[in-house]
Amino acid sequence: MIDMSTLDIVAVLFFLAAWIGYATLIGRLAGTGRSLSSAMDVQRKRWMQVMARRDLRMIDTAIMSGLQNGTAFFASTSLLAIGSAFALLNATDRIFGVLNDLSMQSSVPRGLFELKAIGLILIFGYAFFQFGWSYRLFNYASILVGATPSAVHAGEEEAVAAADRAAQFIIIAGRHFNHGLRAFFFAIGYLGWFINGWVFMLATATIFSVQAYRQFLSPAARAVIKAAREVKS
Repeated sequence: MIDMSTLDIVAVLFFLAAWIGYATLIGRLAGTGRSLSSAMDVQRKRWMQVMARRDLRMIDTAIMSGLQNGTAFFASTSLLAIGSAFALLNATDRIFGVLNDLSMQSSVPRGLFELKAIGLILIFGYAFFQFGWSYRLFNYASILVGATPSAVHAGEEEAVAAADRAAQFIIIAGRHFNHGLRAFFFAIGYLGWFINGWVFMLATATIFSVQAYRQFLSPAARAVIKAAREVKS
């Protein structure tokens, strides 16, 4: 039985509440144009509408290729992070020696340390599945872009429906990419638990605050939120 202190339990619950609460907030704002992510969804839909009226679509295929490459990069990085977390788990004795030199080992039971390492593996595993699914959806979206009728049919019902389908796939792929990236960000806060519960909560609160600022108050957010409002109006 792993002996977790009250502080550790509170810190874990705080971490989960921050992550789930933030994800829920962003999810509820999807499509409203009131956050950076939702405003970019509006731009993705706008992109596909413009694509349907474009004769030459090399620009669109180049953008899709860039999105796929970026997603593949983070998927492979997730695997590297999982491997590093397993290495951390396998090097428990060596790390405990370092903690002992720093007079910190007494505050970190061995079983709890191993639990923390397993938690880190699970976070990066979750990120990998999100990036992997996002990559696959971007592949499907590129096929849907290719299946969109040419510009001479842009005003027809079939072309409009095809562009909407491609937009929906790109939007969903982007959201899964954001889920994976969010896991990376919160994993940074999770690392604070390897020190103690107080640092864990402080790091989590910092990550939450930075993420919220970027979603609602950053210059990038203000720019695209304003553009989304203009599109909706």
